[in-house]
Amino acid sequence: MNKKTVVMITGASKGLGRALTLEFAKQGMRLAICARGEGLLREVEQEARELGAEVIAISADSTDVKDVNRFVSIVEEAFGSIDVLINNASIFGPGPTLLADYPDHDFAEVLRVNVLNPFLVTKRVLPGMLTRNKGRILNVTSEAGKTGFAEWGAYGISKFAVEGLTQTWADELQDTGVSMGMVDPGEMDTEMHEIAVPDCDYELGDPNEVAKVFVHLALDEMIEVNGKRFEAQTFLQEKRDVL
Repeated sequence: MNKKTVVMITGASKGLGRALTLEFAKQGMRLAICARGEGLLREVEQEARELGAEVIAISADSTDVKDVNRFVSIVEEAFGSIDVLINNASIFGPGPTLLADYPDHDFAEVLRVNVLNPFLVTKRVLPGMLTRNKGRILNVTSEAGKTGFAEWGAYGISKFAVEGLTQTWADELQDTGVSMGMVDPGEMDTEMHEIAVPDCDYELGDPNEVAKVFVHLALDEMIEVNGKRFEAQTFLQEKRDVL
């Protein structure tokens, strides 16, 4: 893929989403980013522009089908196509909480946001990719998406769903030229992790380093991603060993 590659990132205003935006900006990609928070999104947009990137930044809720249609339509009109989609937007919900004590409303909301986001955005972006027989979609998962951890509540359960969505869609995309995989970024030094583990006393990953993994997986056509699950820290270590 060349520097005209269009990369779409949801949940781009902070944490991993911000790091992804800036790392792809450094690579000269054209960026389409969205988030619900207007203020922080504009800050990230400005940072990416200062790195020389062409950016479309839209305040949008990626779980609202009207917002998704508006966002993707604007990007397709301006850039012509979307080559890479990174479904990053998610919420943690309440801090550490036993399932027996988990508020019903919060449980439903975390599942709604974390599962509906990759479903709706992918569904809207996919037709353009299939028409061109080319595209990559990366979903952000978690270690909590394959192993149940006490007190991680609906967040972990939602990531189990994201992994199932990824596997199902990847199977349906076989031989289309479009691929879908998922990346487990590991525990990172982010606002979300602070909510999940308030008194963390161990070393955390750097979102800026993790973002480099997504760049490799999104842009290196020699890497097979369809139906694959990548652990960011393992991927980084393997790259270091080669270098």
